[in-house]
Amino acid sequence: MDQIKWGIIGCGDVTERKSGPAFNKIANSQLVAVMRRDAEKAADYARRHDVPAWYADAEALIQDPEVNAIYVATPPDTHARYAIRAMQAGKPVYVEKPMALHTAECEAMNQVSRETGVPLFVAYYRRALPYFVKVRELLEADVIGPVRYVQIQLNREATSAELSQQASWRVSPEISGGGHFHDLASHQFDFLQYLLGPITKAQGLSRNQAKLYPADDLVVATFEFETGVLGAGSWCFTVNKEQRRDETQLIGAKGRITFSSFDFSPILIDMQTGREEMDVPFPEHVQQPLIESVVRYLRGEGTCPSTGATAIQTSKVLDWITSPK
Repeated sequence: MDQIKWGIIGCGDVTERKSGPAFNKIANSQLVAVMRRDAEKAADYARRHDVPAWYADAEALIQDPEVNAIYVATPPDTHARYAIRAMQAGKPVYVEKPMALHTAECEAMNQVSRETGVPLFVAYYRRALPYFVKVRELLEADVIGPVRYVQIQLNREATSAELSQQASWRVSPEISGGGHFHDLASHQFDFLQYLLGPITKAQGLSRNQAKLYPADDLVVATFEFETGVLGAGSWCFTVNKEQRRDETQLIGAKGRITFSSFDFSPILIDMQTGREEMDVPFPEHVQQPLIESVVRYLRGEGTCPSTGATAIQTSKVLDWITSPK
């Protein structure tokens, strides 16, 4: 492929800043069509972002001859359906995370990719963001020595809408696959596996304590990497704002690296000789570095670190931790 001409299925909030504008800022890439079931909103998005075509029907966008690659940015319950239809039409797919509702759907998507030979990529964009690339570089430089274990803590307060019992699709398991844990911890587990290799064992407990919405709001888990590194984590989404916390620690034989997954506080390196802080700037559109790698791959100029084959491993971990006990 020479020029990558993108169509977006599901031009909602995530596409407004994180991803959508990036398609037109990358060499040999152009956003040419968008789709949303609400025709008025689709037309408005196209107007505001200078997109030539818009649709209210996903199949119409998939069949548009001007579109040769598709970004699926809908909620997870339709990821598999739209990604499979696009691949069957011969069009490479970049799909939002989590990859799908559960591992079985991910495997179905990967099977179609294998059968058709059409590439499938997943928007675990931390694999390409400079902040997280720096964390990986620190490990590769053996700054803290061999990693012994990982500790994750993520605390968030409930939103005002959730407190008034007006929950969004993100906490409706039939649409999202779970709750905030599936939405946020998926990023964390994907990046940790990029750092340390595949997780081969994981177990946990998940509970709906506050009863604000259908999904569980508290998860605790333990996990083991193929390398023997162990990990533990806790995720709570109904604390007060004073208890808000976003911290992942990599504890090594010689020191410790602490970083955030969503608040992007400075990377901390604690050694016997003292502490170093590293501020790494973020691009305007956080998905742009990963999308650039997709474009390079499709043009035969490079590789992409996040594919259906890597992303299914993260879905397996989520399923292991939250499956009914």
